[in-house]
Amino acid sequence: GGHERRMRSGTLPVQQIVGLAEACWLSQANLKEESKRLIELRRQLRAGLSAFVADIQFNGHESERLPGNLHVSIPGVNSDALMMNMRDELAVSSGSACTTLAPEPSHVLVAMGVEPSLIASSLRFGIGRFNTPDEIERVVELVAATVTRLRGLRVS
Repeated sequence: GGHERRMRSGTLPVQQIVGLAEACWLSQANLKEESKRLIELRRQLRAGLSAFVADIQFNGHESERLPGNLHVSIPGVNSDALMMNMRDELAVSSGSACTTLAPEPSHVLVAMGVEPSLIASSLRFGIGRFNTPDEIERVVELVAATVTRLRGLRVS
């Protein structure tokens, strides 16, 4: 077909449109409760990492942020090495997907005031709808053990 000036052909996926509408409705209906739950999980993650990862730095405002987002810098540990060592057990990010190949430091982290020396040691944790307190506890244990191991491998 040549619908919409040849920009869109075919029939709209009605089931996907209805599904998206239902997902939006459910998200809105549960927003306050889910935000509170995610904030509590983020607090648990922050407290655990703070207790078990020496010198960790938390980036960004403590409360004025997305409920399921925690950004950290871990001095002495390259974020890529940390992610590679945890890849079979944890999905975590060192930056935005749209700047993955950019050689320069993240302009967002620079604007936030993260020291340039810490940008390569930064990770972003995303906590979502189906995460549990037990999973957060496991993440803390995994990150702490991996950081300890990688710091022990450093050449002085």
